[in-house]
Amino acid sequence: MNLDEKSLFLEAMEDVKPLKDCNSNQWLKPAKEKRVHKPDIEQLDNFLTTDFLEIIPLTTLLEFKREGLQTGVLDKLRLGKYSQQASLNLIRQPVEQCRQMLFSTIQQAKKEGLRNLLIVHGKGREDKSHANIVRSYLARWLAEFDEVQAFCSAMPHHGGSGACYVALKKSDQAKVENWERHAKRSR
Repeated sequence: MNLDEKSLFLEAMEDVKPLKDCNSNQWLKPAKEKRVHKPDIEQLDNFLTTDFLEIIPLTTLLEFKREGLQTGVLDKLRLGKYSQQASLNLIRQPVEQCRQMLFSTIQQAKKEGLRNLLIVHGKGREDKSHANIVRSYLARWLAEFDEVQAFCSAMPHHGGSGACYVALKKSDQAKVENWERHAKRSR
């Protein structure tokens, strides 16, 4: 501190008196600022339900296919013949967080034009274990997406009954590219 600053400080502190008994005073912690929680705009559109759930027994493999999808596509999906373009790990996550993560992942995959996902939900030893509850919700949620064409339990090397493969619809851009590629072949 230079001389000018010191003299200004002493001048400002001239009428200050020291506390007589510091031990009797209580020092209050400053109140924390309340953080305003901004809603996740993407999650406002989240339509996935969390109401009553019918638990899928562990012995039942996950499998779903939209009407009109060829059986061969589901067979190839079941055998893990499609390369996994993205994956999502839901192990030991709360159900609500799983719901939000799944919604975000499917929306992101749709934006990026991805077709095949691997979702790891874990294995439970009992029907009412957390992993099987997440698995049961996952089966319901995936069927609620229009983008999901099919899903099924994964191959053992990808997690077996603790994971599932998901096939998404082609993006409009991919449909155009596919049409152009096949149209060129027919010329």
